Amino acid sequence: MASRPSWQGHLKLSLVTCPVALYTATSSGGDVHFNLINPKTNNRIKMITTDPDTGPIERSDLVKGYEVSKGEYILLTDEEIKSVRLESTKTIDIERFVPGDDIDRLYWDNPYYLAPDGKMAQEAFGVIRTALERSGQIALARVVISTRERILALEPRGKGILAYTIRTDAEVRKPDAIFAGISDAEPDADMISIAQRIIEQREGPFDPSLFVDRYEEALKALIEEKQKGHKPARVAEPEDTNVIDLMSALRASLGGKSKPAAKSPKAKAKAKPAEKAAAKPRAKKSA
Repeated sequence: MASRPSWQGHLKLSLVTCPVALYTATSSGGDVHFNLINPKTNNRIKMITTDPDTGPIERSDLVKGYEVSKGEYILLTDEEIKSVRLESTKTIDIERFVPGDDIDRLYWDNPYYLAPDGKMAQEAFGVIRTALERSGQIALARVVISTRERILALEPRGKGILAYTIRTDAEVRKPDAIFAGISDAEPDADMISIAQRIIEQREGPFDPSLFVDRYEEALKALIEEKQKGHKPARVAEPEDTNVIDLMSALRASLGGKSKPAAKSPKAKAKAKPAEKAAAKPRAKKSA
């Protein structure tokens, strides 16, 4: 099934514009979704919109309201909300270019794919995408999505453009209050050395196929067992990870109790000779 765009409008670089469409680059993830069921009847529960004074009311009769004081609302219809239009409502206007490393990872939000919308847009889109690629920088623009104007970070990805929404400064919490209680004392040098060697044992390429949602897999197994009429076995509690002797725990970890993650067959097949040589075990450093 063809992907449906989340937004359609124009991409603009100075006086050059072309029709484009934004598509979500990720799925919500997860195959296990629960419904609320009445165990006495096995019926799925329906949520009914209710006015505390008059009782149930149809959703189609409702409007949005902004609370200006306790219990006092300014009512807005969908048409009134749609009447608020900025240039960024239908245009992604590139404002500036910045090095990618200048954007703190805290600010990166949701990814989208940006593609030309129709054959007539191909040429202008290709010019903007290629110029962006050759600049080696990130383009910053604005766009209105879901009643909010968001910053977009644009970078080439394949034949198209990867667009990330960027959080505003007001959305990012400062770490000072959370990190304030962390000690300034320097950790033991020998312990750091052992920890570094444990890290070296676990080095490897990033392969997202190696990471699956094990909790969801366990939920699927639970559901399958119940579907067969079996009583699910009680899952053992995880071991207590409270470390009393940190040095002993570090040495035991270095001794091979925690094995490095194996490469996937796909990653092995793609590995080049130079990469294989680089992946050889490093000479051990003295503790």
